[in-house]
Amino acid sequence: MHAPFDETPRHILTPSSLNRLVRDLLGDVFPLVWIEGELSNVAKPASGHLYFTLKDNGAQVRCAMFKPKAGMLRFRPVDGMQVLLRAKVGLYEPRGEFQLVAESMEPAGEGALQREFEQLKARLDAEGLFAQARKRPLPRYARRIGVITSATGAAVRDVLSVLGRRWPLADVEVLPVPVQGREAPPAIAAMLRKASASGRYDVLLLTRGGGSLEDLWAFNDETVARAIHASAVPVVSAVGHEIDFSIADFVADLRAPTPSAAAELLVPDAVAVGRHLQQLQQRMVTLQQRRLQAQSQRVDHLLVRLQTQRPQARLARDRERLLHLQHRLGAVLREQSQLRQTRLERLHARLLAQHPRTQLSLLARRLAEQDQRLRRAITYTLERQQTALRHAGHALHAISPLATLERGYAILFDEAGQVVRSVAAVSEGDTVNARVSDGELRLRVLDK
Repeated sequence: MHAPFDETPRHILTPSSLNRLVRDLLGDVFPLVWIEGELSNVAKPASGHLYFTLKDNGAQVRCAMFKPKAGMLRFRPVDGMQVLLRAKVGLYEPRGEFQLVAESMEPAGEGALQREFEQLKARLDAEGLFAQARKRPLPRYARRIGVITSATGAAVRDVLSVLGRRWPLADVEVLPVPVQGREAPPAIAAMLRKASASGRYDVLLLTRGGGSLEDLWAFNDETVARAIHASAVPVVSAVGHEIDFSIADFVADLRAPTPSAAAELLVPDAVAVGRHLQQLQQRMVTLQQRRLQAQSQRVDHLLVRLQTQRPQARLARDRERLLHLQHRLGAVLREQSQLRQTRLERLHARLLAQHPRTQLSLLARRLAEQDQRLRRAITYTLERQQTALRHAGHALHAISPLATLERGYAILFDEAGQVVRSVAAVSEGDTVNARVSDGELRLRVLDK
């Protein structure tokens, strides 16, 4: 016989407490997990949070990424994108829905490429391909430069522009290769080997413009890295933007942050070199002058010795040599004097241009022009104010009582001088004054 009631105590939960228990259980059991899938239903409301669904062919799960983490993303998540999440497993309590709270997100392909990049970098570094001891200095004045890049990209235009501006003497040859795609790595490696074996170039520049990790992947290829390492001439690498690093950058003899910066590192500045040559020329002229002065003093000393010895034949030869040297010395001195005179004339012309009299003349002309402008402005202002005054007078006259009187009206004043505004203000027999436009009339009230 069964008891009518089950006396076992029951632990009754509410939906909120149940969801809280499940949330805590999931948080304790699952640490941060990596999960890969396709994005769908991506939404980013005004709060800055990111909500989306991660799915594969068999299932889907709701996900959230809160504002601080979402603001750190380096790309824009869109529907259909394959991504790799690092997330916490949890439960959204208000609706009892299973969800993931994402801590980080990256495109799935880029993450794999990054790992492959780090593995290759570590292996080549261990082999010594990145060692500083093997880095070769660049030639100071490169006569022929080989630029290995795409013939149609923006990078080659920037490089040629900078090289042409800084050092037009360099012979620059563009060695065209694909810089992106499956065919790029073997083509780049083959061109490096060919350029190195030709013996034509003093330095090689391997470059391309910016892009994603996939776009720059040709420069992370092992065959390209080993071709750079085996090159008989120095190689400069300038791949992407300043923040981009490739395996080619680490192997090359020099890494430049951008193609334009690489061009500036490859050649000197022609203007600076010109200034240096001018300084060297001036030093050479000074040394020549000192040498001539020393030679002149030596000749004088020899003349003294000659006069004491008086050998006639030797004296004649030395006199001829002396005249020749004096002629050369005079020519040099005249040339130097002419150069100094020309410089003095230029300085004199500049001094005249800065003379106070010239400056005063310029200031006087400017003062006269300012005076004329001021007078015109004053005249214009006075005319405008006079016009405004006439208009105001006309407007004031239009509302004046005198204008009303001129139209045939009159104003009545009682004996106290107050304006009569009503019939009730006067009585029969009262005397009133009527003011008209040209005077006053004295009237008597006969009847009301």
